[in-house]
Amino acid sequence: MDSNSLYYSLDLVAGSGCTLNVEQRTALQTSLVILKKNYKFHRVLFWGKILGLKDHYFIAQGRGEDEMKDKKNLYSFNCIDWFLLPPATESMIDEVSRAAKTRFIGDPSYVYEHLEIRRRGGDEAEEEEVWTKVSEESRLAVTVHQIDEEVSVVPRGAFVKSPHGLVQINRSFGGLSHSEAGKLDNFLHFSEPKNLRKKSILEMGKLNPAIDFLDVLSDDIPKGSWSLQFECASKVRVLRSVLWLGLTFYHVPMTPQHGYIYIGDGTKNLDLPFML
Repeated sequence: MDSNSLYYSLDLVAGSGCTLNVEQRTALQTSLVILKKNYKFHRVLFWGKILGLKDHYFIAQGRGEDEMKDKKNLYSFNCIDWFLLPPATESMIDEVSRAAKTRFIGDPSYVYEHLEIRRRGGDEAEEEEVWTKVSEESRLAVTVHQIDEEVSVVPRGAFVKSPHGLVQINRSFGGLSHSEAGKLDNFLHFSEPKNLRKKSILEMGKLNPAIDFLDVLSDDIPKGSWSLQFECASKVRVLRSVLWLGLTFYHVPMTPQHGYIYIGDGTKNLDLPFML
């Protein structure tokens, strides 16, 4: 959610329980402005909150000239003091997937440990103990990265891609119509496309490369991983992810207002295939 319209945006997704108290909202309004100036971001978004057993992580995201590639994530415990998260690497993602299985603790220095017994080849197989250790700060960076990759949402046309590959806000975007907002095809993943490359030449010929450079939600597998509803007297379109419970996206038709927020425990819903 854009920090400039945070108060307004939080009220639109409050039906999902995604809300903050007055003290937190007030602190964010001031601290995010300072954050934008200190790090020289083009804009700052309030990404959400990951719930821990001892404490909760508030997440902010700063964006540079390229909205998709120039991203930096920061976390805070009090919505005032912000700490930069390291970028998620492939090795970090692998370590987190093996070692961190439980709930978040709420302590960045906490270390998760996982013991794996591996056997060496040969006639007399020897067992080797392999320990995997990963900090909760690394796990937090990976979780934010995975949620952004898998369920971040934007309306079709909200962003444009230049011939040089630069992704920026479409200043002429006036919002989807009410009928367009009722179709999952008009909402896109704001991450590097995966399904787009699999489309046929005939399908690609119908797309506008300036705005159709992202994957559509309707191509997600399994089907039914999104809940699409009208709320606030049918004036707001709300999307909720069933894969990452706690991710809520909103869009006000006929206006450029849109955004998403995640408030949850930071764990993926692995039971989704059995729920559908």
